Amino acid sequence: MQWEQLLSLKRQGDTSKRLRKEQDDTRLGFEVDYDRIIFSSAFRSLQDKTQVIPLSKTDFVHTRLTHSLEVSVVGRSLGRLVGKKIIEKHPYLREEHGYHMNDFGAIVAAAALSHDIGNPPFGHSGEKAIGEYFKTGRGQQYREQLIDKQWQDLIDFEGNANGFNLLTASRPGVDGGLRLTYATLGAFMKYPKESLPKKPTSNISDKKYGFFQCDKEFVQDVAKELGMIPNKTGGDTGYERHPLAYLVEAADDICYTIIDFEDGINLGVIQEEFALEYLIKLVKGTIDTAKYNTLTTKEDRLGYLRALAIGSLINDAVEVFLENEEAILAGKYPHSLTDQGKYTAQMNDIINLSIKNIYQSREVVEKEVIGYRIIATLLDTFCTAYNNKFDGNGGNYDNLVLKLLPEKFVTEKMSLYDRLLHICHFVSTLTDGKAVLLYNTITGMAR
Repeated sequence: MQWEQLLSLKRQGDTSKRLRKEQDDTRLGFEVDYDRIIFSSAFRSLQDKTQVIPLSKTDFVHTRLTHSLEVSVVGRSLGRLVGKKIIEKHPYLREEHGYHMNDFGAIVAAAALSHDIGNPPFGHSGEKAIGEYFKTGRGQQYREQLIDKQWQDLIDFEGNANGFNLLTASRPGVDGGLRLTYATLGAFMKYPKESLPKKPTSNISDKKYGFFQCDKEFVQDVAKELGMIPNKTGGDTGYERHPLAYLVEAADDICYTIIDFEDGINLGVIQEEFALEYLIKLVKGTIDTAKYNTLTTKEDRLGYLRALAIGSLINDAVEVFLENEEAILAGKYPHSLTDQGKYTAQMNDIINLSIKNIYQSREVVEKEVIGYRIIATLLDTFCTAYNNKFDGNGGNYDNLVLKLLPEKFVTEKMSLYDRLLHICHFVSTLTDGKAVLLYNTITGMAR
């Protein structure tokens, strides 16, 4: 893969080439991507979506929105630091094409900002709840009418693939969704493969899948423009990662490792002394002990350690990326950056403690159980009404239910696959609170 191709400014529907040296630096195309994402309704919905604790009433606990903003900030730093070295190593990128180090930062920041945009309500259990509705719930009735890849998209519903669709799907009068640059879309796709064949390998990009069948043709266009390397283990349409996707992934890994841990301490499910024991291993080379000892509140102590820890992990990820640039460009780097750094063991220790004390805590489990019931009920109600209307069998109740759909979801889909996925998209865009309200309305519990 070549950097000048990977940094493409092309947008869906373009008929002429966008050149970096002709860009207006006061409103660079990659920065426009960031603006379009942050003003989108899908991004705003993240303010009431679970990061760690579903439906938490605690104001300092992170939501998907605050998490995404923080991942974006870390991603921007990673991109700029890498971009500075890449431009120095390949000066033709600046001299012939006009690229700057900040272009790398802007691409990674935009992709990182949107990395969770496709996640359903109630955290990762929301993805599983959608999949299980089709795999083991009432959605099984649709199996025989779908081809294998379409069915796999549903039973293994994936937030990353859903995010790509939300960013790019056309609707009447809105071609190409947000019309982001292909460089940002490439960096967004951590798993550029289909849902089938499902053959997990040691390659980190095979861990999940990254696009639905309905988006396959456009993914091919993006990959061709960017020069992404075909990888047939990912299906008929599968590719090696865009190099900047590694930085997006690293930004997410760094933030959820450190900040979820911080949330657990603030919630009291992890004792503060663990912060010193675990975080000190990440910051022992940079901590100012005298300054730390002057901090009198838990919040200030945690904030200081968190900032130093994130800085250490950013520098480490940059070092790993630059050491392996050639392998990454050749599509021959099967690891995440944080799995190959000098702090991998320390990060794993923190994650394991978070799993035990936070992700598997009773509060989280109870809210996830509630989420399963809510999502299954919403899917069943809306899928039934939507299909009944299409088949000409819609009753008055079905018509009333469909009036609850937002205006942009009131559209006809000709195939069963498209109709089912359409309702999945709708449910995925709901906030935790809105999902609860809709459930209460449908079940007659609303006041």
